[in-house]
Amino acid sequence: MGSAIQARLDDRSRKRLAVLVRELGWTPSQVVREGLRVLEASYLRRRKQGIIGLGKFRSGVPNLGSNKKHLRNFGR
Repeated sequence: MGSAIQARLDDRSRKRLAVLVRELGWTPSQVVREGLRVLEASYLRRRKQGIIGLGKFRSGVPNLGSNKKHLRNFGR
């Protein structure tokens, strides 16, 4: 069994929770847990990826697009 938390919901959030409970047939705890999973998937994992466009290469040299050594005379 997990730990319990207390959340103060405004009227709008309370109504949304009630609608989700009714529509999905879940408990309020299930709705909150799934909401946390969705938030993690859409926000936290995206932040950990770093700069878009930087990747891993066969050469083993990471971050070619942000490494000052590789950008020294770029554009000249």
